[in-house]
Amino acid sequence: MSLSNIFDIAGSGMNAQSTRLNTTASNIANADTASSSSEKTYRGRHPVFAASFNAMLGHPENQDQEGPEEAMGVAVKGIVESDAPLQPRYEPENPLADEKGFVFYPNVNVVEEMTNMISASRSYQVNVEVANAAKQMLQKVLTLGQ
Repeated sequence: MSLSNIFDIAGSGMNAQSTRLNTTASNIANADTASSSSEKTYRGRHPVFAASFNAMLGHPENQDQEGPEEAMGVAVKGIVESDAPLQPRYEPENPLADEKGFVFYPNVNVVEEMTNMISASRSYQVNVEVANAAKQMLQKVLTLGQ
């Protein structure tokens, strides 16, 4: 593995953590949205990641369909909705209440989402530091010949 591959790996990590930050921000923004039915209620979303390391191990036959350039680092495979139960609350005075007086709130735990946000931002920061360290190493290599 060359130093230039490190930029691809760190970049894929930054992309994955950026997606994680965006979904977490969306979850927090919708944590208190009420709905009159369980079908219309916002459900928490979470990204699904997959490690891609087959090219580094020398197994090109097991690489992802995208090609060798996508075979190192982290790939965002998709975003899934949480299957945790929604939070029905008895609020008969709420204009969104159903005929039984219940209002449905998302299955988002703000404390967990804040923890996810802190973890994602720190992981993003670590990937930035890895890219900066690789850049410094490449600059040192260029000065070796002087």
